Amino acid sequence: MKRLTIFLLIFLAGNFSYAQSGVNLEDAVIRVAADVGKSVVSISSVGREKAGANLDNRHRYGRFNDDSFNRFFEEFFAPPPEMEFKRMGLGSGIIIDRNGYILTNEHVVSAATEIKVKLSDGREFDAQITGSDKRSDLAVIKINATNLAAVKLGDSDSLKIGKWVVAVGNPFGFAIDNPEPTVTVGVISALHRYVPGLGRRERTYDELIQTDAAINPGNSGGPLVNLDGEVIGVNTAIISLSGGYQGLGFAMPVNKVKRVLPKLMKGEKIAYGWLGVSIQDLNEDLRNYFGIKEAAGIIVVKVYNNSPAAVAGLKEGDLILTFNNQPVKASRDLMSMVSAFGIGAQVPLKILRDGKEVGLNAKIGQSPRDVETLEEEPSPEHITFRGLEVDNLNPAYRQKFRLKENSGVIVTYIEESSPADRSNLAVGDVIIKVNGKEIKNKEDFIAVTSKIKEGWLLKTNRGFTVIKEK
Repeated sequence: MKRLTIFLLIFLAGNFSYAQSGVNLEDAVIRVAADVGKSVVSISSVGREKAGANLDNRHRYGRFNDDSFNRFFEEFFAPPPEMEFKRMGLGSGIIIDRNGYILTNEHVVSAATEIKVKLSDGREFDAQITGSDKRSDLAVIKINATNLAAVKLGDSDSLKIGKWVVAVGNPFGFAIDNPEPTVTVGVISALHRYVPGLGRRERTYDELIQTDAAINPGNSGGPLVNLDGEVIGVNTAIISLSGGYQGLGFAMPVNKVKRVLPKLMKGEKIAYGWLGVSIQDLNEDLRNYFGIKEAAGIIVVKVYNNSPAAVAGLKEGDLILTFNNQPVKASRDLMSMVSAFGIGAQVPLKILRDGKEVGLNAKIGQSPRDVETLEEEPSPEHITFRGLEVDNLNPAYRQKFRLKENSGVIVTYIEESSPADRSNLAVGDVIIKVNGKEIKNKEDFIAVTSKIKEGWLLKTNRGFTVIKEK
């Protein structure tokens, strides 16, 4: 059955400088392939994924719209056991530093327990993740090698529609046992494209470069380059009805990559700006109701407690017309604008309230880990141990995770590659006992775990698991 699916891939975009300086297109592509090809690697990753027990009832028992059916199956059938399976990943990468730093997509190496890199000359290396960021879908990995051929990063702000570009990558990577990357040629079809999270893909992308240069499975993380051999994008996604390339390829602009690259190379977390509102685009009926003639403005659906928006005075039902004196035409415009500002920046907003335009000033805050818990009553800091964060149960958690338990502590976060991550715990699990001792709240959890020097035996609402010391 055909369905629209977004495949995560990546590519670069560029200009026609070679042709402008008297070099024909064929010679320019040949030169780019020879020069940039030495800096493109093939990446193979092995990760582990868990599925089964942490799915909600609609997935456990089928998609019933009648709650009585869901309750019936919930009462008489135990949820399926959680299963762990290996996930293989293939992608491409770009050598950005001669001492072994490689840029790729986060989805190529996410949750990887083993990463192997093959250079264009056939040498293979084990790699470690230096830094990764799911929101930008970027990661930097490191291999133990020196004197590598590194790419030159270009300027994606100077791109124009119609410019020739070359996509470089290693489609199908290790599967065809050929270390030499491939090249495809096309033009920049469009700029500032927005790609929503369709199908099973959670990520959404904005400000992308669109190209008709063929992007194929395994090109994720490879470069899109101009005819000067400069990287102007990272191959990120295609839209396809068949699973193969159909002329719609997208790359992340390199200038956007540059903003987070230094932190990724140092292993630092990427902090994003946050306003603290839930927003909605205006349809024709809403525009008519508010007297908005142009297709511009967005409506505030919710203002989170103690958020920058709340402090600035934004209210539910306000229409945001401009942000930093720039028109806001759609929700994604505001999200992109806010993310581009540094935390702590003061930004003017123009809103429409009760038919009158009002000016406000907001101080950009840092995006929280879990927005859904912001409306809960304030509580002490979460407890962290061996990569596991827990909190007291409350009505918000019980509703969000469909829990029946009234006591225990809930798992709110699990750090990647930590002892907790190597267990079968999942966010939303309720810890009831630790080493046979009953846990009613965080105080009990602290009292018991502070005395444990070796492994833990945890009893949760899904069964038993062990968290080792290391």
